[in-house]
Amino acid sequence: MTNALDPNAPMYYKGLYHFFCQYNPKGAVWGNIVWAHSVSTDMVNWKWLKPALVPSKWFDKYGCWSGSATILPGDKPVILYTGVIKEKPQPGHQVQNYAIPANYSDPYLQDWIKPANNPILKPTVENVSAFRDPTTAWYSNGYWKMLIGSLRYNREIAYLYKSKDFVRWTRAKIPFYEKQGTSVWECVDFYPLSTHGQTKKSTLGKYVFKVSLDEARNDWYTIGEYDTVKDRYHPSRRAKWLRYDYGNFYASKTFFDPVKKRRILWGWVNESSTRDEDLAKGWSGIQSIPRMVWSDPNGKQLLQWPIHELETLRGQKRHLENVKLNKGHIMEIKGITAAQADVDVIFTFSSLSKAEAYNRKWDNFSPEDICKMKGAAVEGGVGPFGILALASQNLEEYTPVFFRIFKTHNKNYKVLMCSDATPSSTNMNEYKPSFGGFVDVNLAKRKLWLRSLIDHSVVESFGEGGKTVITSRVYPKLAVWGDAHLHAFNNVNTTNHEKQQYSNDIQKHIGCDLMSTDDRNQMTDKSVQKQWEIMMYS
Repeated sequence: MTNALDPNAPMYYKGLYHFFCQYNPKGAVWGNIVWAHSVSTDMVNWKWLKPALVPSKWFDKYGCWSGSATILPGDKPVILYTGVIKEKPQPGHQVQNYAIPANYSDPYLQDWIKPANNPILKPTVENVSAFRDPTTAWYSNGYWKMLIGSLRYNREIAYLYKSKDFVRWTRAKIPFYEKQGTSVWECVDFYPLSTHGQTKKSTLGKYVFKVSLDEARNDWYTIGEYDTVKDRYHPSRRAKWLRYDYGNFYASKTFFDPVKKRRILWGWVNESSTRDEDLAKGWSGIQSIPRMVWSDPNGKQLLQWPIHELETLRGQKRHLENVKLNKGHIMEIKGITAAQADVDVIFTFSSLSKAEAYNRKWDNFSPEDICKMKGAAVEGGVGPFGILALASQNLEEYTPVFFRIFKTHNKNYKVLMCSDATPSSTNMNEYKPSFGGFVDVNLAKRKLWLRSLIDHSVVESFGEGGKTVITSRVYPKLAVWGDAHLHAFNNVNTTNHEKQQYSNDIQKHIGCDLMSTDDRNQMTDKSVQKQWEIMMYS
């Protein structure tokens, strides 16, 4: 029984990628938190090592909580982490500590030392029970600097601390950034924004500031400017708070990959199940597929895409082209292992004339609420269309991932992307939420792109080249292993899913030719060009 939680301090050291995460080796629930540790040469195939940090000192007696890794000059990694010294006040009295490798020549970094001068930071005016998760440090104006998330007088705060020697830290007089009306800021992340993630410096003069909201259990980011003199962050004018992922995705962490010059994002794919269901399964929580993250060409949001190394896992390939799906038609994609598949589809449609009207009252609703009202089985004008992942033989279970297109009052269009776990399992005890997010896309080319990574109990979906991402945890009882099926659909009709209702509204062109890395990079960076293929691999 295990519980894998927040990714902590991903880094690259002496030929190996290192991944740490919060981990309970004694049960599928919160508690007994240590730092699990794995290494890899490609971020796809991993080797488990012994835990890097376990509670062993007075300054982390009740838990080694989240933190980060920084590579200091001389190729010397150091871990910053939150230690819990008392169980009360809930969830614990928190301080900040550091750890260093016992042997810098060991590429596996199997042993870590907690120096006796810990803790390096104790809360003074900060909230002792909301003072956690130090960021990766950066060097600026002669100081090392890091952020710590907190909460004070119902105001969410990211404090900035600076140091000359990485041991003695001083808090800046003014918070790095603060806001009111959310919840405790956990797992704060801050990094430069670049067009292709190919540098540690910002190529756009902008930065990403990200927080994890403790109560809502989701991650939000904003893009803005960093005042290096006053050490303050300012969101860009009209900048919106956006989600990394609109589904089961929390406590994320990024790091810069110096080998392939890219920024990598990891997140905790937390459960939708109840505590009882987690205990019954005997495990809880996994890590997302590593994702590359960089700026959309418009500079208004981030794009995310699975690392290219993932394509080495592709096996059997199914290739379909120029397939027309009429309204009400569901087409099974055969010849692949549907329980584990990489599905890459471009949907095309000839007209938007029948798009549903967008109700302006929905502006007060969340995208999830609209997805609940407008599910895959609710007939629409242009959409819903997408895939049915992890479907049982007779569609008693299926997880639909789909688009719906709405026409607004000013004759523009809004694209909604949904991943709906509601029909995913016949187990009535499972919590089966509907997730959704809007996609900022120009529909002039009448195309939408969807990629979904399906792996037994998780479906990670990337809309329009990574503009909108949704991860769902699902636990079917019938659609497992060889009994799982995959379908493409246009307005799903679960009562008679073989019936075709002829309409020319939507065509779906599905193909499976493997593109070269250069081709895929071009598509990812420049949105969907004149490609008419969808790839499905198992």
